[in-house]
Amino acid sequence: MLRSAVSALKAVAGAHSAVASIPTRLTVAASTRSFSQPATPPALWKLGALNHVAVAVPDLDKASSFYQQVMNAQVSASVPLPEHGVYTVFVNLGNTKIELLHPLGEKSPISNFLKKNPSGGIHHICIEVDNINVALKDLVGKGIRSLDPVPKIGAHGKPVVFLHPKDCGGVLVELEQR
Repeated sequence: MLRSAVSALKAVAGAHSAVASIPTRLTVAASTRSFSQPATPPALWKLGALNHVAVAVPDLDKASSFYQQVMNAQVSASVPLPEHGVYTVFVNLGNTKIELLHPLGEKSPISNFLKKNPSGGIHHICIEVDNINVALKDLVGKGIRSLDPVPKIGAHGKPVVFLHPKDCGGVLVELEQR
């Protein structure tokens, strides 16, 4: 069909050089490859929504005031989490949250972060999972290191676990049970 269309075009156009140069023969290479994919087992767990982005701050009151007074956001009260060595404040963004982190105690991981980054900055991201224990077992089996062997209770009262940033593209990833 394409050959007859090209021939008809040539006949109508006559010897016009642009049309005369259209090839009258097309070669279509048919693929002889077979793409059979092995049956993959159904996923044991599912990655969900971005729960929050955590930001380490040197001055929790100043950061909270910025989001509440300047950005007009809903900001929670400060909550101490001694088991994690932090104070937390959540900034509600509608579809996700910002978690403001400030050190609680001498051994706070946020203290170390702020020593390296005195102005503060993004500390981690938190992604929801539908089964944190199965996710942790699967990820460890794939060579992803966890900072703790078992999940702890996080700021939302749900189990959380942190994955080593060297195994996650340089990002500290927190998984939280939905």
